[in-house]
Amino acid sequence: MRYSDLHTHTVFSDGTNTMEEMVRAAVERNFVSIGISDHSYTAFDQSYCMSADRLDEYHAELGRLKALYADRIEVYTGLEQDGYSEPVDRSRYDYIIGDCHYIRVGQQYFSVDHDREIQKNTVEQWFGGDALAYARVYFDTYVERMRLCRPDVLGHFDLAAKFGLVDERSLLYRGMALEALLAVLEVVPVLEMNTGAIARGLRKEAYPNRFLLREILQHGGRILLSGDAHSCRTLGFAFDEALDLLRENGFRSVVMLRRGAFQEVGID
Repeated sequence: MRYSDLHTHTVFSDGTNTMEEMVRAAVERNFVSIGISDHSYTAFDQSYCMSADRLDEYHAELGRLKALYADRIEVYTGLEQDGYSEPVDRSRYDYIIGDCHYIRVGQQYFSVDHDREIQKNTVEQWFGGDALAYARVYFDTYVERMRLCRPDVLGHFDLAAKFGLVDERSLLYRGMALEALLAVLEVVPVLEMNTGAIARGLRKEAYPNRFLLREILQHGGRILLSGDAHSCRTLGFAFDEALDLLRENGFRSVVMLRRGAFQEVGID
């Protein structure tokens, strides 16, 4: 099966390789398509996102690569849009991945994604050590922001469990996760299966968790494979294993962006 990876990052945000290096790596691996989806500008935290003054350069470079590699691979212009970023001109992008990297308590933003210690300190200082209460705020935030953003793909849905502080076996956790899942599926039916945390040694399986995969299938959701690659090395990371997990849980296809449209591709 020829793969596609639409969740990738370059030196325009917090990736380590250039756009062209990522495209070349995808060509070498015989990918059918690649999308570049650097992080949207977030004014309150500019440590990892694309700067506002580089946006035109971002589009110009992707336009150049689309033309240069047109006979070898489909190249798409994407964006990983954080739920707290300002709205963007959707006409400039082939697709948008929607994510929540932060929760807000009062007027302060706390990262969910960047570091285990940051998440741990947030849970202890603002939620009295109750990781499930933290997860509840995260899921409520995710639903609220995705209803506003309405992306093409829902990114790392259960990110709050990334660092292992949240007990994913808890019935209370599963209940709140399912409630949130059903709410966002009403808005966007495509979720990414993100292998990025496996590549970083933080998880042994991709997210969404396998119990959520079964619910996604049962309620008509669809899955798009995503490496969340921040380097050429992790492009399409563990996609074979991800497909095996999908098959085990009843999926017979995944979504890919091909010939300018999202399409179902069989995995049997």
